[in-house]
Amino acid sequence: MAEKIKSPADLLAIAAKAKEDIDLRSGAKQIKVTVHMGTCGIAAGARDVAIAFMSEIADAKLDNITLHQSGCAGLCAMEPMATIQTADGTTYHYGHLDGFGRVHKIVRSHLIEGAPVTELLVQT
Repeated sequence: MAEKIKSPADLLAIAAKAKEDIDLRSGAKQIKVTVHMGTCGIAAGARDVAIAFMSEIADAKLDNITLHQSGCAGLCAMEPMATIQTADGTTYHYGHLDGFGRVHKIVRSHLIEGAPVTELLVQT
């Protein structure tokens, strides 16, 4: 159901939220998070993982990250998966993700503190 706009402030709040959502998916930033959304990923829960990343990144007010989606990473048994790529080109592949628990841990540890969550990394 659509939000009811009762005042100019309501409209400005909706516009600000839309801008945040667009900024999360565009521009050159230090870190790129990609959720793999091939058929196997979607069947395993990648949509929930993408929503969790979007929510966690927004809640933490991380403005140096872009969130993308791609097709299958070729490791169907590890889905749902996400890849984190830093500005220096270092790539981290995370597998067997869930909606919020593991994504929360990755955002807090890896994206905020800079410490990859080794027990969730996929060896490629």
